[in-house]
Amino acid sequence: MKPIALIKTGSTITQIKSLHGDFEDWFAAGLGVLDLFQIDVFRQESLPEADNLSGVVITGSPAMVSAKEDWSERTADWLGETVQKGIPVLGVCYGHQLLAHALGGLVGPNPNGRQIGTVPARLINASEADRLLGHLPEMFDAQTSHSEVVLKLPLGSERLATSPLDDNFAIRFAENAWGIQFHAEFSSPVMSAYIQYRADALLEEGLDPEYLLGKTTETVEAKSALRRFVELVRM
Repeated sequence: MKPIALIKTGSTITQIKSLHGDFEDWFAAGLGVLDLFQIDVFRQESLPEADNLSGVVITGSPAMVSAKEDWSERTADWLGETVQKGIPVLGVCYGHQLLAHALGGLVGPNPNGRQIGTVPARLINASEADRLLGHLPEMFDAQTSHSEVVLKLPLGSERLATSPLDDNFAIRFAENAWGIQFHAEFSSPVMSAYIQYRADALLEEGLDPEYLLGKTTETVEAKSALRRFVELVRM
């Protein structure tokens, strides 16, 4: 079987990595796939021929899609071509935004401010028959850590879920391509570590780190989107 590619667009914070591992570790566990074909695009690694892949997952990143860094724009071009070829693609956080950008949407700072911690997500009508998220309940908890969002959907896309600070929390870009703003790969300890690391910045922004930590919980339903994606790839 052709491999699933993990397009890595950055690394986690050094202090978190030493305790909990890095993005590829969390995705391998969440997807249940230990032999992911990893490409570190932020380190200028070359992208593969999409026809040699069974599916593609794009990670989060400390970078910003709106900065339009060379490696990011190159990856966006590749993603646009990959979606057109019908290969299953899932973007997570930065990956979600990069897919939107690649397909003609608009990404930028969230006018509602940073969203971080475990938050309630709500599926909307378009999600009922969706192959990736249709199995989820109408309301579910999800992990978040981002300050940019998809501001305008690409033509032909459908909004699948919302959160308190983000109308475009999950999007179906095409029959074979999805984006989720939430971190389905995060565990509760990883989520807590992000809040603790950013505590000073959160206080400056008027957020309460202790309150956010108290609300942090495991998000089993959100995590299930990763295994469901693998099922779709292998159908």
